[in-house]
Amino acid sequence: MTARFAAPTELDDVLAVLAADPAARPVAGGTDLVVAARQGRKPLPDSIVAIDRIAELAVADVEARGSLVLGALTSHAWLASASAVRSGWTALADAAAIVGSPATRATGTIGGNLMNASPAAETVAPLVVFEATVTLRAAGGADREVRVADLATGPGRTAAAPGELLTRVRVPPARAGSGSAYVRLEYRRAMEIAVVGAAALITLAADGPSPRIASARIALTAVAPTIVRASTAEVAIAGAAADRDACRAAGAAAAAAASPIDDVRASSDYRRAMVEVVVARTVAAAIARAGGEDVPVPASRWAVGREV
Repeated sequence: MTARFAAPTELDDVLAVLAADPAARPVAGGTDLVVAARQGRKPLPDSIVAIDRIAELAVADVEARGSLVLGALTSHAWLASASAVRSGWTALADAAAIVGSPATRATGTIGGNLMNASPAAETVAPLVVFEATVTLRAAGGADREVRVADLATGPGRTAAAPGELLTRVRVPPARAGSGSAYVRLEYRRAMEIAVVGAAALITLAADGPSPRIASARIALTAVAPTIVRASTAEVAIAGAAADRDACRAAGAAAAAAASPIDDVRASSDYRRAMVEVVVARTVAAAIARAGGEDVPVPASRWAVGREV
């Protein structure tokens, strides 16, 4: 049972509690926390600091330089529905749209998804391919910027120091001619956890008689202790024609280089086989969007049963 509880309305007060009480844990939506406690996987913290009333953490907008800036309290529901996200950072909308249930999406936050550090976290792979960063702040200290790719150090562990709070996420704009997508393998369409997931950001070359892939970024979900880049797949299709062969080459390269985890949800062999399929479908959706095709959010629904 939780022994101490605080619900400040100012960010400085939250940071003061975290500095004074090493056992204190910040909670926003609490969706993962409550589920873990009910299932007996992890007890509630001895000390909870509710941060859902901090207005400064709820701001989400596109800044003048074109980056998407998300306060830690930005909900999955907002990410899934905001027109700016759906058009400029579509993979992030794909991922947010399939998190949990409507109630989970309305309550769960981007900050919580990142700091929970699950290797199956839906929004992390898109943030990795967009090369997003987070801001960590502690009482009396300067802000510290950390790449999303470096934030999780293992399941449930992050690079945040004691007393640091994730306050915002900054997502740079993609280059012109880019398209992105996030696709996951799932056994059901709601309240699901990714068995394998992939995010892709594909930029097409502006010149030439037929579309070619100028650059590619691909990240994998639920195949390692953290979300990982599929660098061999990125290299395999850079400069290639933006066609079905490129999608298949990306999938094959990602699967060949992967060392998937083996757990109760799937064996490592099954995951490796599905990496090839999911990456190929994700790259196909990203290429289609980069070329102006209307691939609806979430891309996982578009990809089901699609031959690549």
